[in-house]
Amino acid sequence: MFDWIVTHFGFLKHVPLLPHVFDAWLKLVSLFTNKNLSDYIDDIEAEVLSWQHTDVSAHKYGGVQFNAFNRELGHIHGNGLLDILFSQTQKLVLMNRYPIQHHHVFKHSGWVSFKIKTVSDKKLAIELLRAAYIQNNS
Repeated sequence: MFDWIVTHFGFLKHVPLLPHVFDAWLKLVSLFTNKNLSDYIDDIEAEVLSWQHTDVSAHKYGGVQFNAFNRELGHIHGNGLLDILFSQTQKLVLMNRYPIQHHHVFKHSGWVSFKIKTVSDKKLAIELLRAAYIQNNS
């Protein structure tokens, strides 16, 4: 459903605060469909914040944005969809190694998308964010 809404109503992301309201709705739905997701997102946020030169902020299109060295590493939406930015070369290597997809909107960029559903997905999300962190630090 997320992809359908983004595809058909993505132009609404420019309406002030609407993406944040939509993301709050995603979080609410996730409380009923995956009661552990909120804890997974909190754990990911805590882990990223334990790395040097990192912080989190609200993402402009809803969700939590992870930053390192004053650049965005990625962001996670309320439904557990994690978007991470890599170089295009690293993206291709990682897509062959892990169950990640092209970004749900920017398919021909370095962005990837990964849906977090389980505790093992949470661990992989941290691993992927760590790879982006290392890429940004080099």
